[in-house]
Amino acid sequence: MAEFKQSSKLHNVLYDIRGPILEAAQQMEAEGHKILKLNIGNPAPFGFEAPDAILVDMIRHLPHAQGYSDSRGIFSARTAVSQYYQTRGIQNIGVDDIYLGNGVSELITLSLMALLEQGDEILVPSPDYPLWTASVSLAGGRAVHYSCVEEADWEPDLEDLEAKITPRTKGIVVINPNNPTGAVYSDSTLRRIAALAEQHGLIIFADEIYEKILYDGNTHTNMAAFTDEEVLCLTFSGLSKAYRVCGYRAGWMAISGPKKSASDYLEGINLLANMRLCANVPAQHAIQTALGGYQSINDLILPGGRLLEQRNKAYEMLNAIPGVSTRQAKGALYLFPRLDPEVYPIQDDERFVLDLLREQKILLSHGRAFNWHAPDHFRMVTLPAVADIEEAIGRMGDFLSRYEGN
Repeated sequence: MAEFKQSSKLHNVLYDIRGPILEAAQQMEAEGHKILKLNIGNPAPFGFEAPDAILVDMIRHLPHAQGYSDSRGIFSARTAVSQYYQTRGIQNIGVDDIYLGNGVSELITLSLMALLEQGDEILVPSPDYPLWTASVSLAGGRAVHYSCVEEADWEPDLEDLEAKITPRTKGIVVINPNNPTGAVYSDSTLRRIAALAEQHGLIIFADEIYEKILYDGNTHTNMAAFTDEEVLCLTFSGLSKAYRVCGYRAGWMAISGPKKSASDYLEGINLLANMRLCANVPAQHAIQTALGGYQSINDLILPGGRLLEQRNKAYEMLNAIPGVSTRQAKGALYLFPRLDPEVYPIQDDERFVLDLLREQKILLSHGRAFNWHAPDHFRMVTLPAVADIEEAIGRMGDFLSRYEGN
């Protein structure tokens, strides 16, 4: 029998959020165990539902959504995205600068495949959302990680970022609000990143999928507001998180900056967009209604809102566990706690998460899955109800009180 192996292109492609730990959890579920999943930012299983207006609009358009659309997406949805950025003070994103995708994930991979030659480098934050590192590797590039500083509320270390720019560097990834840390970057940080990109002739890839999930009066400024016509900026966002419709796979990429000098690259993006024919058409019809209607996410993030209360409870209880500390999330749906190595001499954080899973039936993501350099962090989603968070962190604290490391 012939033996078939995976392509060597996948040797450096990792996505451990859905790796061996999830497989172990699925096996336990098959054996009848109930697992509390705190590993993925998927609102629906925790009782968060899409706004009714989005569902109604999709249903009404289903009879007209059976065929392919323009490869960039339907005109009304792209117009809505363009107008949304105009309300944010960004005037140089036209309808034809918008590409709709099957979630942001597809567009991240597409944009990097169109750009990178073998060995080209992309600067990616550490910790990161691991799809960025994986997609750079899949496209033949090399992800070079710049540090984010926990003591500075996880703001990027701009000196480290600049020191890692080489002749092979093509772009900078900025994840803001940040997954996994919950950081929301200051305007001064964004301006300095834009200045570095202009100085070195780099593209900025701005992952802003959590831009509407902000707490405690924190505000988010789009990266494209600082790049103007001097820096090519690809902005990624969508409906998955703020509108609680991850399964619809409705995302977009908005291109701003000196598009004329990037015409060859943009032709490559068009080619790949044409090859995948189009994004999910029914979900495209949700975009105009979502962006133009009542923003129900505000009910969840303001005082008394469920997302805010859950974040607060998780922060309070995690910091009460001896040897555990976490910075408060300013945005997004996660905390990224630190386990003091003096208290918990953990050498293998994946093993730690597996041990917790097997004993307490709680599923987390280990820190090194996010390209963090040490086995001393983990990521926890803050989507469960307060009572579930109390139970989960209580069991976690009990586990840690007896854990001797590995």
